[in-house]
Amino acid sequence: MAEAAKGRGARSNATGRYEPETVEAFDDGWTHDDAEVAPLRTTLTPERARTIITRNSSPDVGFDRSINPYRGCEHGCIYCYARPAHAWMGLSPGLDFESKLFWKPGAAGLLEQELCRPKYVCRHIHIGGNTDPYQPVERELKATRSVLEVLRRFNHPLSIITKSVLIARDADILGAMGREGLASALVSITTLDRKLARAMEPRASTPAKRLEAISRLADAGCPVGVGFAPVIPGLNDHELEAVLEAAARAGATSAMYVTLRLPLEIKDLFREWLADARPDRAARVMSLVRQTRGGRDYDPEWSHRMKGEGPVAELIGTRFRAALKRYGLDGPRPALDTSRFRVPADMKKQLDLFDAA
Repeated sequence: MAEAAKGRGARSNATGRYEPETVEAFDDGWTHDDAEVAPLRTTLTPERARTIITRNSSPDVGFDRSINPYRGCEHGCIYCYARPAHAWMGLSPGLDFESKLFWKPGAAGLLEQELCRPKYVCRHIHIGGNTDPYQPVERELKATRSVLEVLRRFNHPLSIITKSVLIARDADILGAMGREGLASALVSITTLDRKLARAMEPRASTPAKRLEAISRLADAGCPVGVGFAPVIPGLNDHELEAVLEAAARAGATSAMYVTLRLPLEIKDLFREWLADARPDRAARVMSLVRQTRGGRDYDPEWSHRMKGEGPVAELIGTRFRAALKRYGLDGPRPALDTSRFRVPADMKKQLDLFDAA
């Protein structure tokens, strides 16, 4: 059986699906007791990107453009929908995804260039649509903060999502923008159980720290919601009401949820994790998951890929809507203001000089 590397979510590191050759682990009879196993270290590689704004046309996502200062995620959430993207880098969606990270050192400069283009049309930008913008290394690199600073200068509306209390460091920017209708935040909380969080999201902030982040953002003036995502039937679904109640008490004013999605490699990674971390309920969890996906592990149809379908999915939706009303999280969400977007005067002067040359 696959075992956990200390502080990691995935139990294996299967070759990416685009590689011509595959490598498989095998049991040679030696155990961890027979020899010391070196801890898995995180590596960080600069990525020389040409652009920073990513666009999408998915009808069920809620935004058409996003910024991701990082690729890969050290939080190690076993269910993360972004894992399969690491195969595009020739790496594994397993342990590689949470230990081989990439970052974009020129993110702020690229963003300035894109926002200054004469044909740029302002629509709200979502930060963290793929991997979490507050990686542990963000404390030193400040790649995400540099992006926020640019958006603040341009009065450009943004939304941002994270599992890290580190977002509270940027409450000065998010609070000021939030009070002007230019920013909103979402903090993801999947469980209030420290043990489950530790097993399922080994390097993300604790549930208590995420509630603290909600409180600090709300106090600063930034509208903040809670994301109960993913809902995993038979594992954390019973906590739906408790998570929403705790978030509302901390200052959240809205909430959302997504039912567990298991596309591509995530299916096998999640099964491995269940067998190791929760063997007593693995069969039941997968049975309930399939009941939300038409008898399959995953259904990619846009019309119901986020919520699922069938009696189990419908019950989750009913409970969620009732909890929204009960805890005052069902109010209208104010639209972010796109009318105030302006290219700063100093940037216009630089552009004029460039044109003159």
